[in-house]
Amino acid sequence: MLKEINKKDTKMLREFLDSRSQEIGSEILVRVNEIIDAVRREGDAAAKRYTKQFDGIDIENFRVSEEEIEEAVGKCDPSFCQAMERAKENIEYFHKAQIQNSYIQQKEMGIYLGQRVLPLQAVGIYVPGGRASYPSSVLMNAIPAKTAGVRRIVMVTPPNREGTLDPDIAFAARTAGVTEIYKIGGAQAIAALAYGTESIPAVDKIVGPGNIYVAAAKKLVYGKVDIDMIAGPSEILVIADEGADPVFAAADLLSQAEHDPMASAILLSTSSDLIGQINEELKRQSAVLPKREITEASLRDYGKSILCDSVAECIEFANAIAPEHLELMVSEPMKYLNQVRNAGSVFLGYYTCESIGDYYGGTNHVLPTSGTARFSSALGVDAFIKKSSFLHYTEEALQAYGNDIIRMAEEEGLQAHANAAAVRMKR
Repeated sequence: MLKEINKKDTKMLREFLDSRSQEIGSEILVRVNEIIDAVRREGDAAAKRYTKQFDGIDIENFRVSEEEIEEAVGKCDPSFCQAMERAKENIEYFHKAQIQNSYIQQKEMGIYLGQRVLPLQAVGIYVPGGRASYPSSVLMNAIPAKTAGVRRIVMVTPPNREGTLDPDIAFAARTAGVTEIYKIGGAQAIAALAYGTESIPAVDKIVGPGNIYVAAAKKLVYGKVDIDMIAGPSEILVIADEGADPVFAAADLLSQAEHDPMASAILLSTSSDLIGQINEELKRQSAVLPKREITEASLRDYGKSILCDSVAECIEFANAIAPEHLELMVSEPMKYLNQVRNAGSVFLGYYTCESIGDYYGGTNHVLPTSGTARFSSALGVDAFIKKSSFLHYTEEALQAYGNDIIRMAEEEGLQAHANAAAVRMKR
């Protein structure tokens, strides 16, 4: 089921995978820009109008009350709630290690300088509604923000036909530290978060997945607020040596293929026999999956395998592809970890399936896609902080170094900059 390609075609493979990214057409951008502009000008009135138009719901109050949250939380299945609680502990444990400290440096003549690490004041999390209900994404987006020290964590999610909140989403929000919930979705929700309305105060950053209209809105409001990323289709790359179990490898490849017909599953192996065995397992396992049509379309159109001479060569090709998820399904994974340069998240060994990272292990599942792991990182505490530097010079220090400052300013033709130092040196 995985089309085998020559290892010389790795560059072609990355270009092929990049072609999956859904370009946001000009018509969508124009339409979404109209929605954003209307919400910016009219506030709640426009947001309610678009909610009626797109969701078929008349919303009186966007804000979800504490009573509504409690009612929804009470309907969450206890065993699922317990699993989310344990996942929360793991996610917090991992992200707390990412916390950075401010610092100050002392020099001669009373000079000191340093950097302050400050949390963003308000963050908005977009949570899709309908069939695409992912409470795990609430945990992955909200917990790093809370760990960073963000005080106001706002969640927006489309209203369902009954106008109620999904119990799993409600519990995840409560568990992860979300401070406000609003029943609003689509481009109008992104606009409300970016510009604020009468009932939805603006935020500093917007994170979370959504459809192409949400993606377009995030793209258009970037600059007014920060965003996490414009994510492409999911992808997994499995490197399997001769000791890998074909049942495990096939299951992991399918775990991403079921996301989307444009998701990609790539296998790099040192064994031709293993590639054949994994293909047989893919046929067997996909045949009984509820999302069989999606998985088989993904494997048919975007599933590939490459036979390599060594694990090191597999990693070389993986670095060129820069996958979202990379599994080192090899006997000594830590031996090779330092060779990995480009991957959103790495899963080590025969028993570390990608699903552990998606839900439970603690590492974040919001990852760079479409080769952007070459230069970007998984969502984490860093995404919810900003850094501000500070500097202090005494009169003695300025007298000692002022001529250097003046010389550099004059060389760049900025006399006022030079004068700012010179007038102090004449005192």
